[in-house]
Amino acid sequence: MINGKKVVVVLPAYNASKTLEITYREIDFEIVDDVILVDDLSKDDTVEVGKKLGIKHIVVHEQNKGYGGNQKSCYNKALEIGGDIVIMLHPDYQYTPKLIPAMANLLGSGLYHVVLGSRILGKGALKGGMPLIKYISNRGLTFIQNLLLGAKLSEYHTGYRAFTREVLEKVDYNANSDNFVFDNQMLAQIWYAGYEIAEITCPTKYFDDASSINLKNSTIYALGVLRTSVQFRMQKWGLIKNKIFKGK
Repeated sequence: MINGKKVVVVLPAYNASKTLEITYREIDFEIVDDVILVDDLSKDDTVEVGKKLGIKHIVVHEQNKGYGGNQKSCYNKALEIGGDIVIMLHPDYQYTPKLIPAMANLLGSGLYHVVLGSRILGKGALKGGMPLIKYISNRGLTFIQNLLLGAKLSEYHTGYRAFTREVLEKVDYNANSDNFVFDNQMLAQIWYAGYEIAEITCPTKYFDDASSINLKNSTIYALGVLRTSVQFRMQKWGLIKNKIFKGK
């Protein structure tokens, strides 16, 4: 715990059996109280590895729900077991668990309600193996998003995120897409609700077992990101009413 607040790490998993253990072993359990593994109908033995590691809370989807659908299950379960600080960590070891204490302390101190681990802060993204096309796409989309959302983040596309219970209870993340655009819809909801977002530098790691999306899904994702940003701006101007910005 931090300042009496329960810290929960959620692991949205799909075919993560090769990297789950190394990810789990680096979690600092002097700070983290509980871990939740949500398996999105993996084709490997992710669940079995999780059980061998002794993960107490394992949720197994009976059908594949997609990346966004997986996160919904993660956050719903975290709230159910009383999580006050909820950190999403990908079990593919692309993001280092060693940043958990820093992220949790930023939230536990009351300074922020949301923290992102940014791969763009600093100069390590390309050195860490981020493909050039992904880097350019990341920077371009982030520039447009900052303009439309009236914000100033270094990137919106990191999968390393931490939230307070207050934020998860305020924004209606269950109304979002079950696909990859879920991440950006949630950030738009958070900005719309008036919360500040902190960022910390996160080392970039790309390797064979790390997850990635193909060109088709990347294109769908990029279009979804732009649509979400436009919807946010139109909602702010009172031109539309989108259900994702209603809150709970």
